[in-house]
Amino acid sequence: MLAIGDLAPDFLATDCLGAPVSLSALRGRRVVLFFFPKAFTLGCTIENRAFRDNHERIRELGAELVGVSVDTQRTQCEFARKEDIHFSLLGDPDRTISRAYDVLWPVVRVDRRVTFIIDPEGRIEDIIRHEVRVYRHLDDVLRFLEAHPLTDASAYGTAA
Repeated sequence: MLAIGDLAPDFLATDCLGAPVSLSALRGRRVVLFFFPKAFTLGCTIENRAFRDNHERIRELGAELVGVSVDTQRTQCEFARKEDIHFSLLGDPDRTISRAYDVLWPVVRVDRRVTFIIDPEGRIEDIIRHEVRVYRHLDDVLRFLEAHPLTDASAYGTAA
């Protein structure tokens, strides 16, 4: 089980614009990496809409937003289009990213609802787990980012 202070596992996937997304490429920036069970389901739609509606606020607070589920990339892209989502949504049908972050439910093999806040050096700063209260992820992310601001230099990956 990953813990606060651990180095976050790197990953490589393709977003809906066809661009590669990796944690190592985001080094120097804080990352909010959230896992959700399944695109187009009620709870996941609510959660993604909340992140979508607060995407600019999260960026203003110095973080990049990335969502992951075990859906195919095609499903993620259809979901992003339908819900007007403009942050990276990554499909993980082979469950490589999900296994690396240890977020899979053992029997149903979909992701648990877990959010990792990762610092600019790639270490886990916070882990948020709420399976049912989907709004709590956004609330807790905003609360953390507001309570732990980055300096302007560290938010952009430059030396302070």
